[in-house]
Amino acid sequence: MVQCQRVVNEVLETVDFIAPDDRVMFRTCMREKDRVVFQMGTADPDRALAVARLVEKDVAAIDVNMGCPKEYSTKVSSCGFCCLSSEPQILKKLVTGVSIPVTCKIRILPSVEETVSLVQRIEKTGIAAIAVHGRFKEERPRHPVHCDYIQAVAGAVSIPVIANGGSLDLVRTHADVEEFRKATSASSVMLARAAMWNASVFRSQGLLPVETVMEEYLRYAVQYDNHAFNTKYCLCQMLRDKVESPLGKQVQAAQTNAEIRCSNHTRSSGVVVKSTKRDTLQRSSQPSCPVMDGDIITMAIKFERREYPPQITPKMFLLEWSRREKLEQPRYKTVQRSQDRAFQSTVTVAKKKYRSSLWEKSKKFAEQASAIVCLRVLGIPEGRLGEDDSGLVCKRKREGRSNGNSEEERGKKLHVEAEASEPAAPNQPVSDPF
Repeated sequence: MVQCQRVVNEVLETVDFIAPDDRVMFRTCMREKDRVVFQMGTADPDRALAVARLVEKDVAAIDVNMGCPKEYSTKVSSCGFCCLSSEPQILKKLVTGVSIPVTCKIRILPSVEETVSLVQRIEKTGIAAIAVHGRFKEERPRHPVHCDYIQAVAGAVSIPVIANGGSLDLVRTHADVEEFRKATSASSVMLARAAMWNASVFRSQGLLPVETVMEEYLRYAVQYDNHAFNTKYCLCQMLRDKVESPLGKQVQAAQTNAEIRCSNHTRSSGVVVKSTKRDTLQRSSQPSCPVMDGDIITMAIKFERREYPPQITPKMFLLEWSRREKLEQPRYKTVQRSQDRAFQSTVTVAKKKYRSSLWEKSKKFAEQASAIVCLRVLGIPEGRLGEDDSGLVCKRKREGRSNGNSEEERGKKLHVEAEASEPAAPNQPVSDPF
């Protein structure tokens, strides 16, 4: 996070924090500004303060997780769980360095006395509240939560104490939340797993069917362009023991939020409007005329399959034109963006490079988009529906017939011939010419 830049996303109406490699590390919106708490794992006071100041205008509070026993947290630096828990200088720096409340979350220490002593030292840093996970460092969710430790902490400090760790054993419904709070004498309750399984656990009227919660979650995931793999993870948490059901397998197989939504039979006109707005704004923000990006000619082009006959593609037209002009076969180089696994392709024709400035959902679509850019820049027909017959692709190919062989089979044959006649560079496989 410390390397991120804060970017106002006018398309999604969000605030995004973008890493140097273009990954969205954190995304929030005005609707949750006064509710969302930014929790960080840190072992460095200066970095912690830098990140807190980066996000403080967009969140309600800052929380430091001082009690995560996971290896990726304890090995964040030379400072592990015990060291972080016994050194509250990070909290002091945050409390004095930001204008919003600072809280922290801990796990209990081996004895009640040690735990109370730690919390009292933490209270002196000036934090606004403390969450206590009632398990020891080595304990996991299958172990019972120690309510007596949380109760002892609540009686020893004046700041609010938030009870944590009751999911499954103690908290399954909204009514259980109050019972857990009373059992620990805490001011309030923090839920993690129970909330992931069914977020309506916070609903005083009772739990909603998990299918309803999944549909609502998907609506937000699409609306705010959530990372598809994160969406899948959260949905699988909701499915729990049904993750191997037909629906669970469909969710796991999906590659985009739209595919997941279809597999869940979810429809929302509001989402469609937002998605359409996002696509429109993305295109309008990109130049529609050719622009040089270094040595690459770019245009804002998306490949829309429905605009072409089933057996015709822009790549096919570009290949046939190259053959007619006695040029080398077009060469495609495709890259994948890490944050959303989208693709962008560059095609080289006659020693010039062409690329769409827009990213596509698949490698094939990215290659087709780059072919369209090349064709439009050169003024060559691309095979769209309604175009006059250019003669580039013969009638037999347009109809998908060739001595009983399908267009796909001929494409595979040409692909093999191209590989045999011109070896690909390392890690640069020759693409299907069609």
